[in-house]
Amino acid sequence: MCKDLAMTHRVAVLAIDEAVGYDLAIPPQVMRAALAPDGSPLYDVVVCGIDAKPVRMTTGFTAVLDHGPEALAAADTVIVPGTRCAGPRFDGTLPGPVADALALVRPGTRVMSICTGAFVLGAAGLLDGRPATTHWRFVDEFRALYPAVELDPDVLFVDDGDVLTSAGLGAGVDLCLHVIRRDFGSEAANRAARYCVVPPWREGGQSQFIDRPLPEGGADGVAPTRAWVLGRLHEPLELAAMAEHASMSVRTFSRRFRAETGLSPGAWLVQQRVRHARRLLETTDLPVDQVAERSGLGSAASLRQHLRTSIGVSPLAYRKTFRPA
Repeated sequence: MCKDLAMTHRVAVLAIDEAVGYDLAIPPQVMRAALAPDGSPLYDVVVCGIDAKPVRMTTGFTAVLDHGPEALAAADTVIVPGTRCAGPRFDGTLPGPVADALALVRPGTRVMSICTGAFVLGAAGLLDGRPATTHWRFVDEFRALYPAVELDPDVLFVDDGDVLTSAGLGAGVDLCLHVIRRDFGSEAANRAARYCVVPPWREGGQSQFIDRPLPEGGADGVAPTRAWVLGRLHEPLELAAMAEHASMSVRTFSRRFRAETGLSPGAWLVQQRVRHARRLLETTDLPVDQVAERSGLGSAASLRQHLRTSIGVSPLAYRKTFRPA
């Protein structure tokens, strides 16, 4: 345990009957893996119920929880995992015991949902007039029940400041890593991701799913050229030079590149440069113009434009949010 538990960020995960077991396990597993450089935990995570009764899971077992709803009153962040609770899921109402439990949450507490947990936040009125997301499969039901919510069904998660929502299942991992990154910086999030053996970062605005699986790039594809490009992001890189490295015509290279990555070479290159710039903003004190130069984006104005287009913030705002104190 941390030497000073009061200094850790307190998280309460609210299990509501017929909870999705996978969703419920994500925050304790991922956020407890977030450690300071000295190995002390950055989060104190507890799982609680709306009362003292065991909670049924949708996956064929029942869980006995160590905490009741009083844990919500002490939390800095409250997370609602997916659930098949009838009221929020099917008629837009919030059962009395759930409403009573949520009433214990202090004003100003950060609230998050994973998957169909967004239905609970919707029934509680916490998403009215705000952007949010949920599992793509339940989009029509959600919109019918909660028309006041600005639902975006095509993203992995939505960060609206004090209220955050994620799509289904694995997107809950992405949301938790995003929050660790926001709270304590990229290195803490990367350490947690390494422990959990998951990718450390996926864009919140990334599509929830792809209809056509993308083929893996082998040695005879464009993967070696992509690796070559990643080592030269600071250099001018023309399409013809990339095609020449791959020993292909420009037309063949462009076709193979899109087949393997789902993007054109130019779009992929910009994406990688923006990601590298974000890494430099997070981990160095370099001025913005030098970050732009080293990532191949040219000027501070160009970096500013690309960053605003991709994630909606300026370089300085991004550094302030994701750079550890």
